Amino acid sequence: MGKSRARRFRRGPFSPAGPELRRDGESSPDDEPASELLEKLQHPSAEVREFACASISKLLQQKHVIPAFLQRDVVRCLGPLLMDHSLAVRETAAGALRNLSACGGFDVCDDMVTKDIMTPLVALLKECSTGLDANQKHREMDKNYIEDIANEAINLLWNVCECNSTAVSIFNKEGCLEAVLHYMKKFSTNVDLAISVANCLQAVTEDNPDLLSSFNASAQQVLEMVMLCPESTMKHVQLRTLIAGTIWNIKDTIPAGSLGSMVNAILKIFSESLAIDAGETIIRMNEAEKNRLKLAVEAETEENMSDVIYNCASSEADDMEQIPKGKVRRENDISDLLPSDKWELKEVTALLMAQQAALEIIVNMCCSEDPSDDEWEELSSSDESDLFMENSYNEGTGLLMSPLCLSDEVNSAFLNNLIPKKILEKTAFPNSVALDICMHNPSWKPLIKKLNVVQCRALTCLHSILLVSDVDCLGGASALQSLAQHLSHLLFSKTELPTDTEFLEAITSALRALLQTMASKNISQCMTPEQLLALCEAGIHSSNASVRVNVVSILGISGSILAKGQDTAETLKMIGKFLLEVAMKESSLVVAGEALDALFDVFADGQEAEKAAVQIKLLPALKEFQPVFKLRIRKEGKGQYSTDQLCVLDNVKMNLRRFIAYQETLGKTPT
Repeated sequence: MGKSRARRFRRGPFSPAGPELRRDGESSPDDEPASELLEKLQHPSAEVREFACASISKLLQQKHVIPAFLQRDVVRCLGPLLMDHSLAVRETAAGALRNLSACGGFDVCDDMVTKDIMTPLVALLKECSTGLDANQKHREMDKNYIEDIANEAINLLWNVCECNSTAVSIFNKEGCLEAVLHYMKKFSTNVDLAISVANCLQAVTEDNPDLLSSFNASAQQVLEMVMLCPESTMKHVQLRTLIAGTIWNIKDTIPAGSLGSMVNAILKIFSESLAIDAGETIIRMNEAEKNRLKLAVEAETEENMSDVIYNCASSEADDMEQIPKGKVRRENDISDLLPSDKWELKEVTALLMAQQAALEIIVNMCCSEDPSDDEWEELSSSDESDLFMENSYNEGTGLLMSPLCLSDEVNSAFLNNLIPKKILEKTAFPNSVALDICMHNPSWKPLIKKLNVVQCRALTCLHSILLVSDVDCLGGASALQSLAQHLSHLLFSKTELPTDTEFLEAITSALRALLQTMASKNISQCMTPEQLLALCEAGIHSSNASVRVNVVSILGISGSILAKGQDTAETLKMIGKFLLEVAMKESSLVVAGEALDALFDVFADGQEAEKAAVQIKLLPALKEFQPVFKLRIRKEGKGQYSTDQLCVLDNVKMNLRRFIAYQETLGKTPT
């Protein structure tokens, strides 16, 4: 039903990461009912309150226990503790609320804002910002409570602002930007806090024109300072990527004369992020982790041996000198300088999050900014796109090279930074050696999902670039076919078709956009009829309506090309039967409408199409289905589908009437 619209990404779901229990040997909080823990929040002992907050924080990571806490008004119980006299209580309370917002989702975040969580949260953020430079530290534990509290609070703020527009309005009204940017200045010494701030900034700056006036020269200077940070760790790559996304969100504050350099700087950061091979990084970091752990074991063994030597040594000076030698070796051991909390795994995770963010922001850069967020979330089958942008293909590699996104400045920056080439590289399946490492290491196993997400985002990026492409500026049949072969390889290289819904939606969207482009240039298709039908048979049973829309559209595009060829009637019969069955049996009117549209395209013209239409009795089938389709629109349309979708369905209904009339004239035409 027309071109699909490029998907616009909102920020991804957040990860709960509240503070863990600080004590060893304590009983599990799972045994304590919600009511008892909430009562302990009022205990006069700070240690008891801290333990209760930490226990609640841990429990709230389990979604099934959240309703019990909500029924007991956990938000109003924890909220005041954000300003508790004890810094440890503040941190654990903020961590518990962070987990509640992350695991509870949008409805819980709405409820938190309704119950006025923003009042103590804003107060905490401002107080922490004021005390940040005082560098208050609990000497015994060598812990900077102010920065750790701020990190939890910023993550909570990010979560609620991501979900609730009222929270964003309060952020604007209360002048929270100044405090948040003050935290960002700590990026050189606390990159984790800076990353949390960057995530929050990206959320609050998206579609928030009321905040733009707050980004004065001083605020922009802070962001620019972070973007120019030379540190090469993966966490710093993630930080620069997120800040680049924030600057894109506030691009309307950038003077027109600086727009080109700003866009180029943003895309250079994305290019650097996407250029890093995640698979090779996993292999390298896993080896680094093994070496670090090995050195730690050796150091511990050596220390034990030194203790034995010390205890058994005589009083002779030569024997006593052996002790400091052992200490010197341990002090020079690099394992002593590295954190013991899986820093290698955190580095890889930061890289994958950076690449995911870069790809999502590029998708948004390719999208029009006019439609509302709700429109982007609708099923894309009924969407029409009037956006176009120039592209060229590198004939030698078959790679899409230079899309024109919104302006000449972006077009030039895309080309200079080879963004599309790097996007295409990310669409490949993850490194098999890296996957094997992750599969056999429980703590690294979650990276598999992140690798797959990056691949899906890259495919969505490719889809967006293709979708808004001016077909007259493409680099020729060989380049398009090379890209088509690459996508076909992703689909058919394994013995069984992929079943992952997110991957199927991403790759079928990209393939659909590509085939539309190829059809407009009358370029022969790369997929065999058998592959097409296999893809459609698998995709039509997907629970995701967008996947079903895509495969039906792909079949219609390919069928319309086949209808112009010779000796294709048998294949057209299979396509026609498949599309008829989808139109008549599909539960979604949008998918059914797409199937009818595909039928109109396939059987619009050509002797082979006419022959196949007669053999599958297309005309009587459609005449019988016409009143059923009209009735379904009347009964199911209102309330279930958007106004735009209903408009498109009405057009399909009108086209069905016209197509039936056209088929009837064919039957009356003398042969």
